Amino acid sequence: MAIRLQDVRYLDPHTGDLRRGDLVVEPGPDGEVRPADERPADRSGADTPDASAPPADGPDADTRRAHTPPTTTIPAHGALALPGLVCAHHHIYSALARGMPAPPRVPSSFAEILELVWWRVDRALDRDMIRACALAAGLDAIRCGATAVIDHHSSPHAADGCLEVIASALDELGLAHVLCLELSDRDGPAAAEAGLLETARYLGSGRPAMVGLHASFTVGDRLLRQAVDLARTYHAGLHLHVAEGAVDQERCLADHGCRVIARLEDAGVLDQPGTLLVHGLHLDGAERDRVRRSSAWVVQNPESNQNNAVGRFRWAGLDPDRVLLGTDGLHGDMLRSLRAAYFNGQAEGVAPAAAWNLLASNRRYLATHHPHAARRNDLVLFDYPAPTPLTAENLPGHALFGLDARHVRTVIAGGRVVLQDGAFPAIDEDATLAFCREQAHRLWAALEGSSPKGQP
Repeated sequence: MAIRLQDVRYLDPHTGDLRRGDLVVEPGPDGEVRPADERPADRSGADTPDASAPPADGPDADTRRAHTPPTTTIPAHGALALPGLVCAHHHIYSALARGMPAPPRVPSSFAEILELVWWRVDRALDRDMIRACALAAGLDAIRCGATAVIDHHSSPHAADGCLEVIASALDELGLAHVLCLELSDRDGPAAAEAGLLETARYLGSGRPAMVGLHASFTVGDRLLRQAVDLARTYHAGLHLHVAEGAVDQERCLADHGCRVIARLEDAGVLDQPGTLLVHGLHLDGAERDRVRRSSAWVVQNPESNQNNAVGRFRWAGLDPDRVLLGTDGLHGDMLRSLRAAYFNGQAEGVAPAAAWNLLASNRRYLATHHPHAARRNDLVLFDYPAPTPLTAENLPGHALFGLDARHVRTVIAGGRVVLQDGAFPAIDEDATLAFCREQAHRLWAALEGSSPKGQP
């Protein structure tokens, strides 16, 4: 059923101006969003009905009305309508970590943060915990206005079927998704093989997917070759952390005699369409030039960088049109991440419009490389009573210094309402969160009974 949004403020797709009026959100996977005063266009570009059709009040009017798709009307009361937000890098598997027990000792380096915190979490996950992570992260993302997530999953001891568990949970919520499973040698050959099998199975399902890798320093040459071969077989991009911490470069130089980007380039990682290089903090000028000349995209995650004390993202030397924005699993709030990216970029003179363009770049990446996840009928309504004039030109300023997740009122994903006036119409939120808390207790109990394994 089509949705008519009554009285919204929206950016006119033809003029770029901020207009006020009604929008129609078409249903289905090929649905679009259009002003109510425009006739729908068929897929060949011709208007329907065409100019030769009888007038609306002619003898065939009743027949045409009978074939008009039913529409439900939602009063918007002047809400600001924007395209659904896309998270270009998430770690859904970390969703149950909020408030978890402290690690055995306080980490003294980034490598120890991985060893003492995140690698203990991902090793403890099972199917029920993974589903709870997807539901918890999905609810959070939708509440913050996200309608699509590019996720980088890790559960080395529960690889079999894990991506389908995540996909089904996100489908239930209405979130579009592009998934991958992080491949690594840090848990031994059996875990690496299980990860490859799960990745191949999921890529073969036809769902939007990538080949995931952990950072270079936990990926041996054989696994790297296997990952690139898999990506080539399925014409998929790779999704991996790159030079997030100095340890990545140090280990690469010690073990392979080169820096990270040279190793990845030689292996063919940068050649794959849609490859995502996440973080990229410790890249030198030559590496930045190599990335810029490749087809790879870079995803910054400013809050995570601060949390891990690994450094600051720098735009210098990169193609600004291929810089994206994620949250690295800290949360699902893209407007919060946008603000952090803007503040982080002030040292380089990043303008509000350039920061705002990150959200458009996220959507453009999705449309270019994962069109089945790039729905055109995703929309977010913000109850944003601006205290100053709001125009198309100053919208970036409002987004950075006013608009945020507390203003999200309604979210339409795939042409259906998944959040309305702050409530989930198709989900029992209380029961879902109760399930998430139950699984969090199980995960935390496992963590308290575990000890660090492996080496960073």
